[in-house]
Amino acid sequence: MAETSATTTHASPARWLVVAVPYLWLLLFFAAPFFIILKISLSDTAIAMPPYTPVFQGFGAIRDFFSNLDMENYLFLTEDPLYVQSYLSSLRIALISTLLLLLIGYPIALAMARAPTTIRPLLVMLVILPFWTSFLIRVYAWIGILKPDGLLTLLLQTVGFLGPNDQVQIFRTDIAVFIGIVYSYLPFMVLPLYSALEKMDNTLLEAANDLGCPPLKAFWKITFPLSLPGVIAGSMICFIPITGEFVIPDLLGGADTLMIGKTLWTEFFGNRDWPLASAVAVLLLLALVVPIVIFQNQQKKVV
Repeated sequence: MAETSATTTHASPARWLVVAVPYLWLLLFFAAPFFIILKISLSDTAIAMPPYTPVFQGFGAIRDFFSNLDMENYLFLTEDPLYVQSYLSSLRIALISTLLLLLIGYPIALAMARAPTTIRPLLVMLVILPFWTSFLIRVYAWIGILKPDGLLTLLLQTVGFLGPNDQVQIFRTDIAVFIGIVYSYLPFMVLPLYSALEKMDNTLLEAANDLGCPPLKAFWKITFPLSLPGVIAGSMICFIPITGEFVIPDLLGGADTLMIGKTLWTEFFGNRDWPLASAVAVLLLLALVVPIVIFQNQQKKVV
């Protein structure tokens, strides 16, 4: 008994270290950058390098720090309709894209989970195969496909769906943005769904079939509820980065494609208004993180 207690006491520092490492990682690479951005968002713009007025210099100036805090940037975001429209447009594009990813990714993941065990690793490799190519190269490839004189127009002209002088006019539109996003983020939706569906007990479907349950009803009553953890995980993994996406809207979207990622880029590097851009980033982070935390707390209460 004494030996067991000594072993447990000896192992405690190792267990503590395992828990401390991820918290330290979050502190260094999430909490610290967030508070830096928060500090900048409460500063004033200045013609300097960096282009803002510092409001915190040394730990002895805490009183000055609070007296110099300025909420002007946050008030400006609520008054200018451009930023409100950017937030709403980003959420709209992210929501539609996530639904499209779910509609396309679920049948793929279901087919993978019900495929023979011997070929499942090959199917998983095919899903992650696009990651072996640069993200930028893949997006640029869609420019060559979707532009008016691109491969899509040539294909449709060849098969007779378009006349010799007709062209596909979807480049620099929201449709092109949706195509690029769905293509780029599809593996992030398929893999969590596949992980959840693969673990499902197929004897439940066999029992439902023996009891006369139609296949479609069995899917909604058994398969889909059991795959909800994968649905939620895949939706979160896709929705959050899509909301702040910059590259795809910039390369495939038009001037009317408003997304908060493009707005951030313009404020940081075009207007060089770091405090305002930081305020945009802080509000975006809060808009995404707070609902997720609330949802997780509700899930814990249900469990």
